[in-house]
Amino acid sequence: MKKPLVGIIMGSQSDLKIMGSAAVFLEELGIPCEVSVISAHRAPQRTFDYAQKAVSRGLKVIIAGAGGAAHLPGVVAALTVLPVIGVPIRSSNSIEGLDSLLSIVQMPEGVPVATMATNGAKNAGILAAQIIATSDKVLTQKLVAFKKTLEDKVDASANLVKAKGYRALMAQ
Repeated sequence: MKKPLVGIIMGSQSDLKIMGSAAVFLEELGIPCEVSVISAHRAPQRTFDYAQKAVSRGLKVIIAGAGGAAHLPGVVAALTVLPVIGVPIRSSNSIEGLDSLLSIVQMPEGVPVATMATNGAKNAGILAAQIIATSDKVLTQKLVAFKKTLEDKVDASANLVKAKGYRALMAQ
C-alpha cells in the first residue's frame, strides 16, 4: 500500500459521514489518504503528534473537519507547514455550522487555513488533489477529465431545458 499523501482528520466519528466524501474522491483519483479521529479538545497530545509528524510521514495536505469550533484545523495549521484545508461541519453542537465557518475563515495572520463551504468535504478533496497535481502531470490529466464531466452535466441539463422547456421541467 502506498504511503498516504493526504490526511483527513476530524474531531469525532460522527463527522465521518461528511468527511468521508473527501476520502472517496481522493481514492477515485488514486491518491492515497488516511482518515483519523483526532480531537484538539479531548486529545491535544494526539493532535500535536499528528501535526508535528505529518511532513516526516510524507503527507502533502491535511483536511480537517470542525464542528462547533475551528480548533482542529487551526491548531494543526499552527503546528505544520503543510497546507491545511478546513471543513466546517454542521453538527449537534454547532449553529448550523456557521460558528465553525466563521472561526475557520478568521484564522490569524501566519496561520492560514483554506476554508470550504459548510459540509464541503468533497471540495476539500478536490482542492487537495489540485494542490498535489501541481507536481504530478498524470493527476493533472485526471482532474482535467473530472472537470470535463462537470461541463458535460451542465451541457446535458441545458439541452434538456431547451428540449422540454423550463415550465414542463418545473412541473415534474
